Amino acid sequence: MVPREVIMGLDKVERGVSLVAGGIAIILAAIEIPHLLKNTYVTDTANKLKTKPYCTKPYHLVVSTCQHLRLTHPSAWWPQFLEIIIFGAAIIIFALLRKRVGVVVAGLILWLALSAAGLPFLFVVGWLMVRAFRLQKWGDPTFSGSNRAAREQAKARKEGRDVTPRAPRPARGSKVSTEPVAARPVAPPAPSKRYTPKQKPRKR
Repeated sequence: MVPREVIMGLDKVERGVSLVAGGIAIILAAIEIPHLLKNTYVTDTANKLKTKPYCTKPYHLVVSTCQHLRLTHPSAWWPQFLEIIIFGAAIIIFALLRKRVGVVVAGLILWLALSAAGLPFLFVVGWLMVRAFRLQKWGDPTFSGSNRAAREQAKARKEGRDVTPRAPRPARGSKVSTEPVAARPVAPPAPSKRYTPKQKPRKR
């Protein structure tokens, strides 16, 4: 079976994708920097018009949507900016440390904080969780490898053979001990007084 250290860690591909996700978070934080320096206008959009031919104040009609320019103070942007910086940096740190759980948790928080803008982080989190599931169940995180292992196990189960998946090679950077485990001496079973016949003493 695949060691727990391999399942909870990140391979080379997963680490690279996680670092890209952390870079996206830093870019989003950089986009918000101008909003932290001065007052800015934000467009609030109401529901699309269906029956009413007008918009309620302070909204005005733009094409078929009611919109309103709202002046925002820099202090309104600081909470979101700090969330992006902190959890984006956390994704990068956990990716460098090859910690799958840390990347998943930080990505989920960013998705919840950014809503639609956080969809890339939701995609990365789902991808990492699916690969961990495949690695744990089939011994291979890839789509083709897990499908091949599933077919082999189904064939072995049909023929009545052992269906235990073989452990793949450990991912680069993951520390898995390769030393053989010392076999424990197995003590012979104690003789049963009920079923073991008495042995006659040997003649000297």
